[in-house]
Amino acid sequence: MSTPAGRHTRTCPCGSGAAFARCCGPYVGDGLPAPTAEALMRSRYTAYALGVDDHIFRTWHPRTRPADTAPDPSLRWDSLEVLEVSGGGEEDAEGFVTYRARWSTPAPDHQRGELRERSQFVRRANRWVYLGPDPQF
Repeated sequence: MSTPAGRHTRTCPCGSGAAFARCCGPYVGDGLPAPTAEALMRSRYTAYALGVDDHIFRTWHPRTRPADTAPDPSLRWDSLEVLEVSGGGEEDAEGFVTYRARWSTPAPDHQRGELRERSQFVRRANRWVYLGPDPQF
């Protein structure tokens, strides 16, 4: 199977432990809609990890989407941990996913950090989209 950016053929970067082709691959590579807010969040993390801007762009609500959604090529996304999910099921209109994503930069800097966010997702045209960080988090 050809994968986005041709770089990932084994375990999905989202941390689920599943194969990419059976996890985020259909959403990131094929553009299929994610069934839940958590699945969309995981696929967006995977798109950042693989550098697939198209998926990030099309899954960001147009009202809050910045002009440039391209992932920072100097960051390597190392791990994702989903901490809490509220709503966001197949029948819901809104959902929140709290996560921690760890990143690093290559030599010579060797910086490490993490992003922790409670992301808000909404349904738009019957597809989950990322609205933005929960301002109350």
